[in-house]
Amino acid sequence: MAKRVLGVIGGSGLYQMEGLERIEEVRVSTPFGDPSDALLRGHIGETELVFLPRHGRGHRYPPHRINYRANLLALKQVGVEQVISVSAVGSMKETIHPGDVVLVDQFIDRTRSRPSTFFEDDGVVAHVEFADPIEPALQEVLYRAAVELGARAHRGGTYVCIDGPQFSTRAESHLYRSWNVDVVGMTNLPEAKLAREAELPYATIALATDYDCWHESEAPVTVDAVLAVLQQNVKIAQAIIRHAATRLPDPEKSKASSALKNAILTQKDAITAEAKEKLSALIGKYVS
Repeated sequence: MAKRVLGVIGGSGLYQMEGLERIEEVRVSTPFGDPSDALLRGHIGETELVFLPRHGRGHRYPPHRINYRANLLALKQVGVEQVISVSAVGSMKETIHPGDVVLVDQFIDRTRSRPSTFFEDDGVVAHVEFADPIEPALQEVLYRAAVELGARAHRGGTYVCIDGPQFSTRAESHLYRSWNVDVVGMTNLPEAKLAREAELPYATIALATDYDCWHESEAPVTVDAVLAVLQQNVKIAQAIIRHAATRLPDPEKSKASSALKNAILTQKDAITAEAKEKLSALIGKYVS
C-alpha cells in the first residue's frame, strides 16, 4: 500500500497519542495567513499524521475567529491527502447520549460571519459539488474502528453548525430538533466546504458531550459539563484515529480529490499571474 498522509484537526489533547512516533513540529504560512498553530507531524506505522489544533494550543481562538482557510491550506501545502475532524457537539436526539461517537454525513450551515471559500477576491470563480460533504470511504473506516473499539457509535447524521461562541437558546435548540438534526456544533463549517475546495476527502468524528438545552430532564449545557465528558472522549478519539490510520482508503478514488476539475468557470487567460501564484496549491494542476 502507498504511504498515506492523514491530516487531523482537533484539540491539542490528540497530540499525546500513544504510538505516535518520529514527532516534529512544522510551522507553515499560507497566502491566507497563518493557521491556528504549528503543525505536529508524526507517524503510526507507515502512515504520516499531521495534527492541527483548531483553536490553537491553550484554546486561544473562538470558533468564529478561527482562520479556517489557512488551516486547510496549510494541511494541503504539507502534503496531507485526507482530513479527519474531531469535534465536540451537543446531542439533539434522545438516542445519542453524552459520550457517544457520531460519524455525521450531512451539514446545515447556520454561520454568518466566516469566509467559506478560497475563491473570493482574486478573480477566480469556482463552484464545487457539495451534495455529499463527507467522504463515505473514510467515514466507513472510522465507523468500523469505533465499533471494533467498543464505542457507542452512530453512522450518519446531520450536524447543524452555529456561529457561537454562545450556546443555543432553548428556542433555537427546539428549532434545530424540528429539522431532525442529530448534533449541533460550532466548527465543522466552513471547514468541510474548504476541504472540498482543497480537494481533500473529509470526515468528522463528532463527540457528543451534552444535550444542548432542549432536554427537559437535563441541565442546560455548560463549559464544565462539556469538558468533563470531552476528557473521556479524547481517549476514544485517539484510539479511533490510531486504529483507522492503518487502514485508510485510497484518496485518489474519492470524488473530492478532483473536485475542482470541472468547477473553475473563469477562463484560463483571464486569471492573473498573482491569482495563479496565490492559489497555486489549489488550482496549479488545472491552470498552470
